[in-house]
Amino acid sequence: MLAITVNDLCVSFGARDIFKKICFALEENDKLGIIGTNGCGKSTLFKVILGELEPTAGNVFIAKNKTVGILTQDCAFEISDLVGRSALEQMYAAFPELIKMEEQLASLEEKMALCTDNEEHIRLSEEYHSLYTRFSEGGGLDYKSRCAGILLKMGFEERALSLDVDKLSGGQRTRLALSKQLCREPDLLLLDEPTNHLDIETVQVLEGYIKSYKKCVLIISHDRYFLDQVTNKTLAMEFGEAKLYSGNYTQSMKQRDIDREIAEKHYINQQREIARQEAYIAQQRAWNRERNIIAAESRQKMLDKMVKLERPKEAPKPVKIQFRQSIQSGNEVLRVAGLSKFFGEKKLFENMDFLIRRGERVFIIGKNGSGKSTLLKILVGDIEATRGVIEAGYNVEIGYFDQQNQNLTESNTVLDELWNAYPEKREFEIRSALARFRFSAEDCEKNVSMLSGGERARLTLAKLILSPMNLLILDEPTNHIDIMSREALECALDEFGGTILIVSHDRYLVNKLATRVIEIDNDRTTGADFIDYPVFNVGNAFAEFMHHKETHTVSSLSNETSKAPTAQKEDFMARKKQASDARREQRRIENLKREQEKIEAELERIEADLFGEAATDYKKAAELTSKKDALEERLMEIYEELEQ
Repeated sequence: MLAITVNDLCVSFGARDIFKKICFALEENDKLGIIGTNGCGKSTLFKVILGELEPTAGNVFIAKNKTVGILTQDCAFEISDLVGRSALEQMYAAFPELIKMEEQLASLEEKMALCTDNEEHIRLSEEYHSLYTRFSEGGGLDYKSRCAGILLKMGFEERALSLDVDKLSGGQRTRLALSKQLCREPDLLLLDEPTNHLDIETVQVLEGYIKSYKKCVLIISHDRYFLDQVTNKTLAMEFGEAKLYSGNYTQSMKQRDIDREIAEKHYINQQREIARQEAYIAQQRAWNRERNIIAAESRQKMLDKMVKLERPKEAPKPVKIQFRQSIQSGNEVLRVAGLSKFFGEKKLFENMDFLIRRGERVFIIGKNGSGKSTLLKILVGDIEATRGVIEAGYNVEIGYFDQQNQNLTESNTVLDELWNAYPEKREFEIRSALARFRFSAEDCEKNVSMLSGGERARLTLAKLILSPMNLLILDEPTNHIDIMSREALECALDEFGGTILIVSHDRYLVNKLATRVIEIDNDRTTGADFIDYPVFNVGNAFAEFMHHKETHTVSSLSNETSKAPTAQKEDFMARKKQASDARREQRRIENLKREQEKIEAELERIEADLFGEAATDYKKAAELTSKKDALEERLMEIYEELEQ
């Protein structure tokens, strides 16, 4: 049964079209991912579905008696006055009708206790019984325990349930707002960037919840890993239009590329046919006989009736990012020994030891509040450690990205912000750098204080890429930026020849780039406060790390870290050898394929010569035939090796 149908939906503000002719329909258990660049109209689409914005044209049909819930990016800052200010009490605000019935029941109890008139007491009792039945059937007896259960499931500790909302972190407030929507179980659930500020563990909990959710969900997100896990349909919005694809993000992008290729071929073929017909018409008219004129007019009518295809639009241009590498650093880039950080009695981490070598791409993950960002601030000198030693290697030059973008001056214009950082550069160079990050001439005159989260992140990256460096330290660089910008950042990091240290919750980024994963986990009761795991299958890093965690208990991890260095070393060496063998085999296959291509190209040249210049020269033909036989024999050997 259809839960929602959208027909030819259009929204315009003045002469500007936000989007036009959007059409899709979703079944009751569909999970739709909505993707597109920032500003393409995703949140506007949600407002139309909710009835908060009247469309310019088209309509939205939501099935009868279906309830709708939404989590927006601002919900985390909403505080209800209906209930108390603790996290758990704020959850109760998701059930205003039950809260009202509770108050009415309490009022009726007071009235019955004070009532002395028998008839009035009977009337009050009947009213109480009727209200209590509705209260019970509506979930009034268990909604408070359900609220507590969902908060615990979403990663809240029991002591945090009674905390005032003002004392919750940004991630906790986002989880609270999300939990308030989930506990109502609406038939149509709209989620606008639900993974923002959530740590990996909580996102995984959310994934499990949405997978098991038996109702329709629409999700705006730039988190590709999350979309791949939970969605079965994808709405791609670009150029003011939208197209619905079956499958998750990765599947839909493959299909989109195929569709673009097919559309381009159809367009080119039609253009060729049009050119052929126009040439025929011109020729017939040039001959200027009666039958030629008739033939020309007939073809022209056929051409006029042809439905002309529009040339497929090119994909939106991504941000162009390229980090400038300075001189090469020494092999040992950063050594940390006995590093600990306490805030009063609160321990973030203790006795951290690690060595980062040149060329490594180290990702730091962990729960919110575990000290990941604090660790980076200690490493760059913004915060002092409680104890421990940090030693930078020879010729190390650091480029640092702060997720709060605290190095931006609010009163500056975008242009001045970048130019003040690099006063030696010409205005043309500064504007060109900003243009690469999709800042228009008009955007350059905006004050920094007016920028969105995504724009601030892009400006901070623009400041970073103009500095030469050989060690990149990045704190949540993909927060607030769209998928295209994330992909451009991934490409730039992959091409960067220096060393990278990144704090990130972006599992897609971790999976693709990490050569090493450090997880800070100060909740463990035994062992060290962190896991330092070397990745051997780069490109599958996060999945490999999670498999490692799942196959090792907490006690075995602590033994690996502190009690059994020999076994740990043996395991490390075994996995290192396995990875080395795999890389060697991969290189061998790549070399065979390159040799195969060369031989096939050489055989083509020999064939051409045998039927060309050597056709009348028997000596040359004999030499070429002998060479051909040898090459064909080697080619057969390569085929056999590749098939094994």
